[in-house]
Order: sequence, then structure tokens, then C-alpha cells
Amino acid sequence: MGWAKIIFGMIFTILVVSLLVFYWFIPRGSIDFGMKSGNSNFSISSEYEEMQFYKNMRFPTSQISYKILDCPLQKEDEMEHAFDIISELSVLDFYSVENDEEISVTCDSKTKMEEGLFIAGEGGPTNITQAGEFNVIFHGSILLIRESKCERPNIAIHELLHVLGFEHSSNPNNIMYYLSRCHQVIGEDTIGLINEIYSYPSHPDLVFENVSAQMQGRFLDVNISVRNNGLKNADMAKIIIYADEKKIKEIELESLQIGYGRKMVLGNVWIPQIVVNEIEFYIDYDGEELDKENNKIKLEIK
Repeated sequence: MGWAKIIFGMIFTILVVSLLVFYWFIPRGSIDFGMKSGNSNFSISSEYEEMQFYKNMRFPTSQISYKILDCPLQKEDEMEHAFDIISELSVLDFYSVENDEEISVTCDSKTKMEEGLFIAGEGGPTNITQAGEFNVIFHGSILLIRESKCERPNIAIHELLHVLGFEHSSNPNNIMYYLSRCHQVIGEDTIGLINEIYSYPSHPDLVFENVSAQMQGRFLDVNISVRNNGLKNADMAKIIIYADEKKIKEIELESLQIGYGRKMVLGNVWIPQIVVNEIEFYIDYDGEELDKENNKIKLEIK
């Protein structure tokens, strides 16, 4: 009789353990999580009309490098003077470098015409990356063709403002009018927009673009997309996943260049809690960012 009780007890214990293993580890159906609170990303509110080729065009910093290549002395002086004028009027600062310049200036002595008009110069951004609220200019070029006949280097200023992202103006008295005249002036709204756009510091801005999660029993499958919408490359960061405020996973995030993103897919992440109501994703970045409020996103059961 005693042996029967022992055998029965062993069978009962095995059965209980098997049921617990099944309950804890075997998927019993999937649970989908949906967005609870999205990104509270900053926005730039401008009182100015759309004066640029694209919205909020700027270089990564207000310190912008340039190189003048094989230009006659007068044209070189005009370009240097143009840099000085815009520097004095705005928060921008231009400096000369020997290589890897952000603005390349060249000259041409050959006369060019278009629709019966002499072309005085050409200029504009040549490398632009969209990053959140900004269209970030990495390189621009200026071609000076005609020398300025004005006291102020209007042609060089006109082309420099093109490189900074500004379109032609419909105002004949504005220096950005498509025909160059000596009486034309730099619009206050142009300088105001430059100062507003460059008032934002050159920080990265790591933000979740898309996050989804699904639980299979006690295991979590997630898809995560992160992007750098800032004005500086982002160094190493971490993505931390919480289940009802308890840390369950930490992921190393490699450096992200301006405007670049990364997608991660994780499967079978173990969740110790029996019941989970909310999954939170957090970007842990030690440095300064344009907006820290968009580093967190929460999902709750649909």
C-alpha cells in the first residue's frame, strides 16, 4: 500500500510539473500590442513664407566651411566679401579650408546666356538629406561667371543664398530676384529665417519611426525602427524594453548618421510576468538631443 502511495505521488508531481511547464513556456495564442502614446517630436513654427527650395534647409552647424578654386582675384574678393556680409547680418560663420569643404566656389570666364539673358552665376545645394523637420545640406556649389559691377557683391551674395537653400524672390528690389541690379537689398525676412532655422543646436535626435509587438505565450516578438532626425551623427545608444515597467531586454544601437535609420527584429524575448498590459520602448542616449521627449514609446494590449 505504501509503494502505491509513493508511485501515485510521483505521477502526480510529474503531472503538476508538466502542466506548469506547459503554462509558462508553451504559446497558448498571440497577444497584439498597439500604440498607446506616440512621439512628441518638436516642430518648427515659422512666421515666414516658403522662401526655400524645401522646408527648413540648413547646414548641420552654423559654422560652414568653404573653398574658392582657381578664381581671379576680383571674383575671389567678391566671394569673400559676400561671406563676410552674410556673417555680419546673421548667426552664420564661414571659414576657409583646404579640403572637404561644405561650399565649393569656382569661376568661369565664358559668357553664358539663357532665354536671351546673361547668366551672372549659378549656385545651389548639391547634397541634401531629409531629417525630421530639417532638410540638411551637406554640400553646395557656386559658379561665378560675371564680375559684379556694384559696390556690393550682389551676384556672389545671390548665389550664396541659393546654396543656403533660398529660391528666387518675386520682388525686383530683393537681391534674390532673378535679374541682378545694384539697388537690390537682402530681405530682412531672409535673414530672419536663417537665424530661426539655425537657432536649433546641432544635436542628434533619435526617434522611433515604427514599433510593433506580439506575445506568443510568454515570449515577445518585436519590430523596431529607429531614425536619427537630428543635425549631428548619433553615437552609441541603447534601446531598453520594459514589460509593465520591468526591464526585460537591452539592445545596443550602433551609431546613426544624420537622416539614417535602422530596423531591428527580435523574436522569443522571454517575459517573466504571467500577465503583461503594457510594453515600453526607450532610447537611452547619454548625449544631448534636439528632443528627449520622443525617446519613449508605449504599447498596450489592443
